Amino acid sequence: MDTASHLLFGATLAGLAHLDPAVAQNTALAQAMLAGTMIGSHAPDFDTFVRLKGYPAYIRYHRGITHSIPALFIWPAVIALPLAYGFQVPEYTGLLYVWIWIAVWFHVFLDMLNTYGVQSLRPLARKWVHLDILAIFEPFLFVMHAAGLLMWLLTDIQPGPIFQWIYGITFGYIAVRFFYHRGLVRRVRQRIGLQAGEGTCHVLPTFHWFQWRFVVETEDRFYTGKVQGHRVIVDDTYLKEENNHVIQATLETDGVRAFLGFAQRIHVTCRELADGYEVSWSDVRFWYNRKLPFGVDVLLDKNLNVISHSLGWRKKMWDPPFV
Repeated sequence: MDTASHLLFGATLAGLAHLDPAVAQNTALAQAMLAGTMIGSHAPDFDTFVRLKGYPAYIRYHRGITHSIPALFIWPAVIALPLAYGFQVPEYTGLLYVWIWIAVWFHVFLDMLNTYGVQSLRPLARKWVHLDILAIFEPFLFVMHAAGLLMWLLTDIQPGPIFQWIYGITFGYIAVRFFYHRGLVRRVRQRIGLQAGEGTCHVLPTFHWFQWRFVVETEDRFYTGKVQGHRVIVDDTYLKEENNHVIQATLETDGVRAFLGFAQRIHVTCRELADGYEVSWSDVRFWYNRKLPFGVDVLLDKNLNVISHSLGWRKKMWDPPFV
């Protein structure tokens, strides 16, 4: 999810930790807990610094090893030890570790629920896990947790019970979205006419509860469209292009290799130019407004030598989709 939400959830987890009398009655421990859960809630995204090496490196490593199974246990240790001694509560190192582990786990769990996904199974598998249940920013969750945080800061109400209710509602909300999403997938498959086990269907969230996008891949084409309330609307159909020697010539390009390691619903086109060719690779999952805005474009000369390539978004930063 977005950075602001992760940090907010880190703060509210610190409030939830006040259910433990040790935290509620020890100011130094409570301060260490707040610092620890906020840092832990953001720590997996420290990998964004690889962006300095270029976008291909960012695609390869973002939400990768820092969100992996080993990282779930390494991050809490790296964070808990200095905080325990820095706040002079070394006897509570184990307690800090547990709550920071919860913060790191919750971060990875939320990232699994959106469209971009996360390589949370590494090193067992490099598969990208994305359940397509939550948007990158969930207004309902953000407002609810922000309201709870304000109640904690501005009133004398104990934070533990506040956030016990809020986290109960949070997981209930996620469960409702999960089952609603499963129903939408069935409806889209029926609309396209897919039989059991045929094709692949992704139904993708937006910021609106009752407006979703979908991508369906069959053997020879992609379907894209929207679910608006009870209506399933097919917007576009993209035929798959035959692989040819021009497309093959782009496979060793760094940007294409990085893209193919991340993308899942891959559409490629080849266009002949006056002095060469243009090959465009796109991930259809991120379609918006009848366009495929995420991918890599490669220019080649007539001898199939790569002249240039560009990996990333073919849109303005402030334009949808937001993933």
